[in-house]
Amino acid sequence: MVISNEDRIRVTEILANAFKDNKSVNYIVKQDRKRLSRIKLLMEYAYFMCNTYGRVILSEDKNACALVLFPDKKSVTLKGIYWDVKLVFKVIGLSNLPKVLKREALIKKQHPQLPFYYLWFIGVDPLAAGRGLGSVLLQELTNEAEVMGLPFYLETSTVENIPWYQKFGLHVYHTQDIGYTLYFLKYLT
Repeated sequence: MVISNEDRIRVTEILANAFKDNKSVNYIVKQDRKRLSRIKLLMEYAYFMCNTYGRVILSEDKNACALVLFPDKKSVTLKGIYWDVKLVFKVIGLSNLPKVLKREALIKKQHPQLPFYYLWFIGVDPLAAGRGLGSVLLQELTNEAEVMGLPFYLETSTVENIPWYQKFGLHVYHTQDIGYTLYFLKYLT
């Protein structure tokens, strides 16, 4: 599916709404009166990274989406540096930067050195939740990783979602306490 500018807006809207109360997202985002707009900017950043170095998937009904990253494809570009700087100043804030960098280093340490399929975000419009849209999308993603021969990785801070992920063959292989518990899951193809 070709992602239009309208679709980009829809993806960031879905994810910003789905993750506005997420512990991991709120750990990264500067907590002030602009928190919700900062979350939207975080989703725009993730969209840019995945559109450049991975995949952006939007369901046909435009109510579910996923951002997939292939970390081995990432490279340093001027546009990427611009987005990183924008992330620091408009989303994270300089005072939060050390803890966010530490968190990212802990996450990276748990990932394989070989190419892998990284599900950064998956979300459903809260108004369309409970219809199985997320399940259909997650099944498509694990199938795609399998066809590509890539192990599938993700992290979650939402303990209630772990049984859902486990229904699709993912399992928790590590946990990390960073002020909240971060669960590392994988699906080996």
